[in-house]
This record gives sequence, structure tokens and C-alpha cells, in this order.
Amino acid sequence: MSIDEKTVRKVAKLARLALPEDRVKPMADELNGIMAWIEQLNEVDVEGVEPMTSAVEGLSLPLRDDVVTAGDDPEKVLKNAPKSEDGFFVVPKVVE
Repeated sequence: MSIDEKTVRKVAKLARLALPEDRVKPMADELNGIMAWIEQLNEVDVEGVEPMTSAVEGLSLPLRDDVVTAGDDPEKVLKNAPKSEDGFFVVPKVVE
């Protein structure tokens, strides 16, 4: 599969990327290189290889017991807060 400059422009537009005209040709070359690597994967013989559902299959992780802690003491909990007010954490506004 070959990616031409027209396709690069279209993908950049769909992804809402501002791609300068002088970067279109190098981007097409980079994407074609990536596609060549992907096509090499088709040459790998995977006959008889079982599909994996997890990279750590068969490994059991130790579970800890649930223990009630002193989380019900707001003064103690808020001691570590950089800023608190009326028993709550004060954080900077991140959404307008």
C-alpha cells in the first residue's frame, strides 16, 4: 500500500492537523516507511501460535486484605493537603 501526498493532506485535514505544505512529502515518505514495516509482519509464520489474551497470563497477583483505616478523620486527612477549605480539598479549576 502506498500513501501519496493527496492522502496525507486528507488525513491531516480529518485529524485537524495543521501540516505545512513543505512537510507533506516527508510525511508521506515516513508513512510509507511505517506501512512497509507493517507489511513485513505478514511474512511472519504464525501457524500454530495460540492467540494471547494477556501478556501476563497464568500469573496470579497477591491480593491484600481490606482493612479499615483512619480515613474517617478529616482533620488528619487534610493535614497533607496543600490547601483546604471547610473540610474539603481545594484544587485549581481545570474546566471552564
